Amino acid sequence: MSSRPLVDREIAPLLDMFPPVDLEATPIGELREQSGRAYAIMPPPVIAPEKIVIPSIHGGPDIAVFLYRPATSQPGAGAILHIHGGGMVMGSAQQIQSPPATLAAAAGVPVASVEYRLAPEHPFPAPQEDCHSALVWLAGQADALGFDAKRIIVAGESAGGGLAAALAIMARDLGGPALAGQLLTYPMLDHRTGGDACPYTNPTTGEFIWTRASNRFGWSALQGGYKADDDRKGWFSPSLAEDLSNLPPAYIATGSLDLFFDENLDYARRLTAAGVPVELHSYAGAIHAFNAVPGAAIAERCNAGLMTAAAAMTAPPAGE
Repeated sequence: MSSRPLVDREIAPLLDMFPPVDLEATPIGELREQSGRAYAIMPPPVIAPEKIVIPSIHGGPDIAVFLYRPATSQPGAGAILHIHGGGMVMGSAQQIQSPPATLAAAAGVPVASVEYRLAPEHPFPAPQEDCHSALVWLAGQADALGFDAKRIIVAGESAGGGLAAALAIMARDLGGPALAGQLLTYPMLDHRTGGDACPYTNPTTGEFIWTRASNRFGWSALQGGYKADDDRKGWFSPSLAEDLSNLPPAYIATGSLDLFFDENLDYARRLTAAGVPVELHSYAGAIHAFNAVPGAAIAERCNAGLMTAAAAMTAPPAGE
């Protein structure tokens, strides 16, 4: 039985705009061209970014970062490292400018969006190392950009949300930079989802936009030859992390029909059990990428919550 009758009517147009694509049968270059055309329908960014090229601290090539600086900044507030989505294999910070620009304007803080390397050409740990390098760079810009380095948060959608969660674990394990929060929008966390070892059996999730087959392709591309059997496995797939203690507070937004729904709820539960403050929002009738539909009430509620959380996480502590 199809889950289409469960989809919120205002976001149902997404189903026709993005018909299923066989990722395994489509050349990676063609996939990226198709995704680029899809990203082109996004509204223009409310803040134009400055492109900056920074060095890798992990021995990789230089990394492009797109910096969004709001017209007015909140004194004593932090900054945001934004990580774009695309299933680990598509998307780019160059193409996806609207979300980080909106974050900068709403929170009144600088936002840096990182152009991390994509799989399968660059499997784990290349994307994670690029994101960590960008975080280290951003923390070092506190004086120049006028923000509090103790109030940096990581944010991302889908694969970007998964990389943000991985970066929070990675920064903890490597001794910094310290983070004040993680803003995770339907994050891609568990490499088992949709595969033979999938621990979730929800029959109503993952029919649209990002399917089980899509997920198997994306994770396989990222994994490459990595066995996921060492201390870095939580950097690869955050759901595999055995220790979630001492991580920054998390805000997680997900949809009840999204393939990642169950892994998002499970991760929220495990974070809470580890003593990490979690605010979790599930939107009924929401499929993957639902908050990109202009004018849909459910999308507006989700985005308003994300912007409020971003502002709260980066705000100066009460009394300062």
